[in-house]
Amino acid sequence: MIKNWYKTTPSHAMAGIDIVRIGVALIILMHPLHGFAHPENIAGFGGYLTSLGYPFGVPLAWTVLLLQTVCSLCLIANLWVIPACLGHICVVSFGLVHFHLPNGWYVVGAGEGGMEWAVILLVCLVGVLRAYWPGKTIL
Repeated sequence: MIKNWYKTTPSHAMAGIDIVRIGVALIILMHPLHGFAHPENIAGFGGYLTSLGYPFGVPLAWTVLLLQTVCSLCLIANLWVIPACLGHICVVSFGLVHFHLPNGWYVVGAGEGGMEWAVILLVCLVGVLRAYWPGKTIL
C-alpha cells in the first residue's frame, strides 16, 4: 500500500481527463443517434422549440442533432476539443434552462426530469475544457 495515498497528486491526470472526455461524448451522442434512428420525433422536438419562441423549430432541431454529433465525434477523436466542449456546453445549458430547470433538481427519486444530470455533464465538459485550454488558466 502506498504510504499517505490520500495526499498524492494526480499521476495520470490526462488519462483521467481522457476517460471523462470520451465518456461524456458517448453519453451525449446517444441523443442525436436516437433522433437519427427515429426521425419522426424531430418534428416534435422542433415544435417544442417553436413553442418556446424560437423560429424555424424543425431546422433548429436538426441543427442541434448535427452539432451534438459533430462535437461528440470530435471529443472522441481528440480533435478540436475546445470548440467541441463549447458547442456541447451551449446545447446542454439550453436544455438545462428550458427543460430540466422547471422540473427541479432530481432526475429520478424525489422528482423527475430534473437538472442534476445536466449539471454533471456541464461540470465534466468544463473540466475537459479547462484541461485543454491553452496558456494561462481560465479557472
